[in-house]
Amino acid sequence: MDISGVAAALHSRLPELGERIAQRIRSDVDAYDEESLIPFDSLRRSCTANADLVLSHLGHADAPDPSPARETGRVRAEQGVPLADTLHAYRVGFELLWTEILLESRTHPEVSDDQLVSQSAEIWALFGLYAEAVAAAYRETSAELTSQRHARRSALVEALFTGVIADRTTLWEAARELGLPEHGPYAVVAAAAGAPGQEPLAGIEAELRQAQLASAWRLLPDHQIGVIALPTPTAESACLRVLRRARARVGVSPCFPSLRDTPQALHFARLALAGLRGTGPGVARFDDNPLAMVVAAAPAEAAHLVGVVLQPLVDLPVAERARLLETLEHWFAAAGSATEAARGLFVHPNTVRYRLRRVEELTGRSLSDPRAVADIGAALLAVRNAGVGAGEQPPPASD
Repeated sequence: MDISGVAAALHSRLPELGERIAQRIRSDVDAYDEESLIPFDSLRRSCTANADLVLSHLGHADAPDPSPARETGRVRAEQGVPLADTLHAYRVGFELLWTEILLESRTHPEVSDDQLVSQSAEIWALFGLYAEAVAAAYRETSAELTSQRHARRSALVEALFTGVIADRTTLWEAARELGLPEHGPYAVVAAAAGAPGQEPLAGIEAELRQAQLASAWRLLPDHQIGVIALPTPTAESACLRVLRRARARVGVSPCFPSLRDTPQALHFARLALAGLRGTGPGVARFDDNPLAMVVAAAPAEAAHLVGVVLQPLVDLPVAERARLLETLEHWFAAAGSATEAARGLFVHPNTVRYRLRRVEELTGRSLSDPRAVADIGAALLAVRNAGVGAGEQPPPASD
């Protein structure tokens, strides 16, 4: 006689057996000890179903059916039980079931030791099969849940940036789900993508988390945008250090107090990015040069401004134009000091003064007139943004 009689005897006590397995798992596996996480009734049903599966296979030589094992893996993933603990619980259950088979076999003299040895190999092969089914279903469900969470998180971030969420209660709920504080200050970041769908700030959320800064991000075809909580006076500096390490082209908005202002902050972050000089990596804060950001935001108007204020200078031969533009750059950087500008240019201060007079003659504007200085400064920013230097010409102003 084979072991089917033992399996049948145990099967007749299946409800009691399922209860005992559930109690053993709850006792031996810490993650299963929390009633709010895994209700005992749910655990008992799962243990009973899996024991039924094994005993039916041993009693009737049925083909192994991994469905209950897959259901266990799915449910545990939904409950948030770690996979390692789920597999540990499965092993504990199989060990207890095998112990019960051995004890019951002692009441069946017809079952030989050789049969038990043979069945031990089979039952542990079953454990391997069902454990694989548990793990596969767990990973599939976990991946689905992760995808759903990412989709919802991305949708919430999109809603913040588009202003769809404006009600205070809804904002609070969105902040909580995104892991952001309810109140600011915050800053918005916009980073240019090198290619459509490419993350210029890959891993940025984890990097900021290490710096104790909560954030939420969304990837667009041409940008990666994010909102970052800045809860302490030193948080902005820490944030900028992380962003600079990323070696991307990044614009940063001014700080703002409420998530309701996120859409406007995104506009400022994009202006800061547009005003970033050169083509290499860098981080530009809107507050560092707000006039430059405003000029960058309106390229058509900026081109018209160049035409009105600096066109005679732009029309000069390349070498002279480059000298005068460079001199203006240094003069503005030196806060209007010809002496300081001369040091940066490695020329005599009188050379700087001569070049500045030449600018005044060409433009018809006096550099001692604050209004004229403002016009020339804004036009100079527009020239710089258009890339006009040694050989380029600015785009024509639109009519």
